[in-house]
Amino acid sequence: MDRLVVSEVLAGMPVREFRSYRGRRHYSGWYWAATTQELVAYESRLELARILLADFDRSVVAIAAQPFQLVGADGSSVRRHVPDLLLARADGSVTVVDVKAAWRAKAPEVVAQFAWTEQVCATRGWAFETWYGADPVLVENVRFLAGYRRPEVIDQDAVGQAAQVARTHRSIAAIERALASRFSSDLVRPAVLHLLWSGALTCDLNRPLGAWSGVRLAGEDT
Repeated sequence: MDRLVVSEVLAGMPVREFRSYRGRRHYSGWYWAATTQELVAYESRLELARILLADFDRSVVAIAAQPFQLVGADGSSVRRHVPDLLLARADGSVTVVDVKAAWRAKAPEVVAQFAWTEQVCATRGWAFETWYGADPVLVENVRFLAGYRRPEVIDQDAVGQAAQVARTHRSIAAIERALASRFSSDLVRPAVLHLLWSGALTCDLNRPLGAWSGVRLAGEDT
């Protein structure tokens, strides 16, 4: 573990292959992360949800899936474990994440595995996170906003104007009305949603997102 180089892990491929077969219970695939502008693999929809939240998190600067295999002693036995994610943050810190369905959280083998993984990560000064899901409304809002994460498909003139108008217009609908004479609604709405994804605008994502959702510029006092 002490010889592991984070930059090499982030530049590498997942240590596990994802194979499709009849009767497979998990939905796996690849997600294009705006954070890294690269594909990130996921083995389940729950894992994808955690990746979406990491991609939305402005403190995260790199994401690696199935980043490495840990092998080591745990008492009298030898453990082998591949964590689900490694997140590198802007402050230089690292978080290793294991994703598990909530119904398995208290299974003795899961508890033991995660306790051992946390101890190993601590030897490098890394944080360890066990993730069993989040507020469904938050996850679905972020999943929706992720559809507007690619700046190349968003009208950048509308983005700039929407950011200016947001200084005095405090909802998605109000921004659309203010720009109705300059841009069609099918350009303004994506621009506002892109600003929310990028963090330039903020709103309460723990409530369903809609036209009348209140928004404000990032950094403004509430």
